[in-house]
Amino acid sequence: MDWFTVSDYWLGRLLFQRALAGVYLLAFLGAALQFRALIGERGMLPVPRFTGRTGFRRAPSLFQLHYSDRFFAGCAWTGAALAAALLAGVGDLLPLGASMLLWAAVWALYLSIVNVGQTWYGFGWETLLLEAGFLAVFLGNDETGPPLLVLVLLRWLLFRVEFGAGLIKWRGDACWRKLTCLDHHHETQPMPGPLSRAFHHLPKPVHRVEVAANHLTQLVVPVLLFTPQPVAGCAAALMIATQLWLVLSGNFAWLNWLTIVLALPALDLGRFTGGHRDPGAPLWFEVLVLAVTAGLLALSYRPARNLLSRRQLMNTSYDPLRLVNSYGAFGSVTRQRQEVVVEGTSDSRPREESDWRAYEFRGKPGDPRRRPRQFAPYHLRLDWMMWFVGLSPAYARPWFGAFLQRLLQGDRDTLRLLRTVPFPSGSPPRYVRARLYRYRFSTRRELRETGEWWQRAFVRDYWPPTRLDGAGEPRS
Repeated sequence: MDWFTVSDYWLGRLLFQRALAGVYLLAFLGAALQFRALIGERGMLPVPRFTGRTGFRRAPSLFQLHYSDRFFAGCAWTGAALAAALLAGVGDLLPLGASMLLWAAVWALYLSIVNVGQTWYGFGWETLLLEAGFLAVFLGNDETGPPLLVLVLLRWLLFRVEFGAGLIKWRGDACWRKLTCLDHHHETQPMPGPLSRAFHHLPKPVHRVEVAANHLTQLVVPVLLFTPQPVAGCAAALMIATQLWLVLSGNFAWLNWLTIVLALPALDLGRFTGGHRDPGAPLWFEVLVLAVTAGLLALSYRPARNLLSRRQLMNTSYDPLRLVNSYGAFGSVTRQRQEVVVEGTSDSRPREESDWRAYEFRGKPGDPRRRPRQFAPYHLRLDWMMWFVGLSPAYARPWFGAFLQRLLQGDRDTLRLLRTVPFPSGSPPRYVRARLYRYRFSTRRELRETGEWWQRAFVRDYWPPTRLDGAGEPRS
C-alpha cells in the first residue's frame, strides 16, 4: 500500500528507537541493582509471596512460572544487554522479523518485572515505557519505511500523556486554576534536584507564567499534534522545550525524558534531511500492523472515556499487558514538605538523649546541609516511596516495618540502597526509630549564614523505637 509507510520520518524513527533503547537500558539497570532489597526472595515485598496470591492472568510475567533471585538478575541483565544492543543500532542490522523479535523480547522482559514489582513499580512512567516499547515493535527498521499508523499511535500516546496531565491539574487542585501551584511545588515535589531551590525562589510572577505556560502546553498544544506539518512538528518541539524545563527543576525518573522521546517522531525533520530510501513493507508486516492498530484503537476506548470523565483517573492500566493506559501527575500539590528521618542507636535502652544516628538516603532530603543531587533519569525507588511515607502512614504500611527490620539486621542489600549508613553491616543498631520533620528551602541569607540548604522543624514521632525480638521480628 502506497500510503502505508512515510519516508520523511525515517530520522524521527531512528532517534525514537535509539533513545527509547537508552531508557530501557536505565530501567533494566535500576531493576538489576535494586531488586534484592525491594522484591527479592528476602526483600520487603517478595515476589514469591505476590505470585502466590496473584495469578498469571492478572499479572502475566515470567516470574509467575519460576522465581529465584538469580533468575530475576539474569532477566534484568539480559534486558540491559538487549537494550544496549538496540541502542547501538543492532535492530537496523537484522532482518525485519528478527528486529521485531528483539524489541518484543525487551518489552516482555520489562513487563515481567513491572507486573511483579508491586508498590515499587506503581509509577506512571513504568506503563508509559511499556506502551511506547510495544509500539516500537511495529515501527520497523531500515528494511521498511516508518508505518504511518504506528506514527499516529505514537502521537495518540503523547497526546494522552500531555492532555491527561493537563486535565488532571485543571480539574484538581484549585491552585492550578489560580496559577499559584508553583509557589509550593518546586519545594514539595518528591525529589528536588540541584536547581529546585533556585526555581522555588523565583519571583511569584514568574511562577504564574510557568503555570500558564504549562496549561498551554498540556491543554492546547497536544491537539496540534494531529495537524499537518510544520504545525505538528512545532507542537512537538514546544513539548520538548517544556519537558527540558521540568528536567532542570526536579528529579522525575525517566518521565520527562521519555515524553521527549515520544515527541521525536512528530518533529518535521524531513524538510531538513531530504528524502530517504523507502523500500516499502512486506505484506505480512502490513497485515500485522493493521491488526495491531485495530486492537489498540479498540483498547483506547476506556482511556479516551477517562479523559472526558469528571472522575478522571491518573496512571491507570486497563489490561494486564498495559497496552493502552491513562496518565497524569500532580492533580494536587502539597503546601508543606514532610520528611521521615530514620535513626538508629546502639544503646541498650532507647532514650531521647541516646546517641541517635541518622541513615541518609541517596536522593531524599535528610541532612539539611546536603544540597539536592541530580539522579533522573535513573529511578531511586526507595527514595521516591519515602516521599509518599511522609504524606501518609498508609503508604508505609505494606513495607516500612520490613525496611526497619532489615536495618536492624544489617541487611547488605538494603544498606546498598542508602547513601550513608551510620552502623556497619556487621554491627547493626539495637534500636531504630523514625521521626517526622517539616522541611523548607533555606532563604539566601540562611544558606549564606548556616550553609544549610534546608531548614527543618520536628513535627512528631513517626515510628517508636523498635528492636528485634528473639525470632528476629521487629518489636517496639
